[in-house]
Amino acid sequence: MTNSRVEILVGFFLIIGFLALAWLALQLGEVPWLTGAKTYTLNAEFNNISGIKSGADVQISGVTVGKVRQLRLNKENQAVVSMQLDLGVAIPVDSVASVKSQGIIGDKYIQITLGGDETVYKAGEAVVDTESAVDLESLISKFAFGQVSK
Repeated sequence: MTNSRVEILVGFFLIIGFLALAWLALQLGEVPWLTGAKTYTLNAEFNNISGIKSGADVQISGVTVGKVRQLRLNKENQAVVSMQLDLGVAIPVDSVASVKSQGIIGDKYIQITLGGDETVYKAGEAVVDTESAVDLESLISKFAFGQVSK
C-alpha cells in the first residue's frame, strides 16, 4: 500500500516538472501563435559586414533593441543582414543602418540612426540606407605602405 502511494507521489511530481519545463520553454522561446510575437524581422543590405556575426546586437542610441539573426548573400552578392527587433521599436524609412565596432578591437554591431519620417518599415522590409564596415586593416596597410591618396 505504501509502495503505490510513493509511485503516485513520484508520478505527480514528474507531471508538475514536465509542465514547468514546458512553460519555461514557451517563455524563453518565441512561439507567436501561443504567446503573441514580441519581435519582428527587418533586413538591411550592405556592401561589407566584416566582423558581424549572427547574434550580434542591434542598437539605437546605444540601447540594444534586437539581435542579428541571419547573414546571407543576395543575387547581387551584397550581404543581407536579417535583424530581429523588439516589437515596440518603430524604424522610420529614412533611417540609416551602420556597421560599428565597440572600441578599436571590440565586437561589431549594427547601429540604427533613426530618421524623422513618419512612415515606418513593416516586418520583412529592407532598410535602404546603409553604411558598410570600415576595414581598419586595409586602411592601416595602405597608410603603412604609402598608398593613401590625399
